[in-house]
Amino acid sequence: MLLKIWQALVGPKPRFDRGLVLCVLALLGISVVLISSASVTEAFTRFGDSAYYLKRQLVYVALGLLVFIVCAAIPTRKVQQSSIYLLCLSLVLLIAVLIVGREINEAKRWLELGVFNIQPAEILKLAWIVYLSSYASRKIAEIRTQKKGFIKPLVFIGLIAGMLLAQPDFGSLVVVTMITFGILFAAGAGLLKYFLTGFIVAIIGSALIAFQPYRMRRVMSFLDPWADEFGSGYQLTQSLMAFGRGGLCGEGLGNSIQKLGYLPEAHTDFVTAILGEELGFVGMLVVIALEFIIIFKAVHLSFKLLRSSPSFAGFAAFGIGIWFCLQTVINIGAASGALPTKGLTLPLVSYGGSSLMICMAALALLLRIDFEYRQGLWGSAARKLQLRPGS
Repeated sequence: MLLKIWQALVGPKPRFDRGLVLCVLALLGISVVLISSASVTEAFTRFGDSAYYLKRQLVYVALGLLVFIVCAAIPTRKVQQSSIYLLCLSLVLLIAVLIVGREINEAKRWLELGVFNIQPAEILKLAWIVYLSSYASRKIAEIRTQKKGFIKPLVFIGLIAGMLLAQPDFGSLVVVTMITFGILFAAGAGLLKYFLTGFIVAIIGSALIAFQPYRMRRVMSFLDPWADEFGSGYQLTQSLMAFGRGGLCGEGLGNSIQKLGYLPEAHTDFVTAILGEELGFVGMLVVIALEFIIIFKAVHLSFKLLRSSPSFAGFAAFGIGIWFCLQTVINIGAASGALPTKGLTLPLVSYGGSSLMICMAALALLLRIDFEYRQGLWGSAARKLQLRPGS
């Protein structure tokens, strides 16, 4: 297998998207370097080992690369056939986390497996993309012409919302909901349905924020963090100071002041702030550009596929593009004060095993879709095979 991968990488005729692979490897490299710097103080304070988080991240990266290679070898058709099982697994894990999950920072989002924790909400994102893409490819006519084709996924989102809000994990709910709207839009759902649904979702979202004190504090601190700079606005003000110190080219790798116990979650949700402080605006542009290339490749590939037929692969690629775009925008927006804090990781960069490995699995699916497209496995003939009875 390794020989075939090497030949595919260096051969004269690219069999898959080399640019995508290089972007992934570059972001993983940046992640290791950033976390080695951002986590030093907290790792030494909590565990007496300044390289504690770095060692774990290196293990996560190695496992993520293994997941990437294994998942890229799975035919897309097999993934589609397993969509319902993946979704059921994610729902079981969401229920389990409410019963026996580990509580961290007043949130029950993690299942403890001894060596590391898993976050079921991360698994849900990929499982939902796979399932909804399969649904859209099979029910395309129903989605376009009948209300029930549009409403069925939203009913399911209501069930998922109850479990995510019980954790609570409002950020993941926003991502899953927007992925749903994006895939249904790509499937041809009418704009009137979106206006009505968006109005209802806006009312429900406003109510969820208004009646939960911690969410209201986040919104108020986002609007004016300096009004309570040592209370609800503390994390954001420290993040903004990190960006302010970074300037154009940054203070230099390892020279962050905010990581020295001032900025909470410096190696996870707010790793972007340390990036801005140490590598400046230039470093931020590099990371944003790499994330944008991945997003562009996903959306561009989906357009090429959906132009010929409403295939599972086209919807899945579009869903992955939306997912990465949302998490990138929300993470950077929250760290820079442009959006309320949501607790979402920066794909492939923030510390964490669940997020990294699920992102690698998603990108492996994207790479496999691209590979099959280059091999001519998606098109009118493939569409007929996909719709074959029993498929």
